[in-house]
Amino acid sequence: MKYLAMLTIVDPEKNQESRPAHLKYASDLYLQGKVFAAGPFPDGKGGLVIYDCESDEEATRLANADPAVTSGARTVEVRAWRTLDLPVEL
Repeated sequence: MKYLAMLTIVDPEKNQESRPAHLKYASDLYLQGKVFAAGPFPDGKGGLVIYDCESDEEATRLANADPAVTSGARTVEVRAWRTLDLPVEL
């Protein structure tokens, strides 16, 4: 199942410091098949990581272990997300 992790920047200075580790963390999880997609919001206030996990617990654990979160640079909210099979025929 897919899980959306909304990462909101709460400390811009810590965010700059943790950014390289945050990007490496997301890249490593992508190579392991645990991250489906990731990227920043254009307004510069944070970003989104879409995890591909077996459970709520796994997604929450991975999101909370992100260096941007553990450093206190960002807060995170994790929500399960179900994709639609598009196109939808009505």
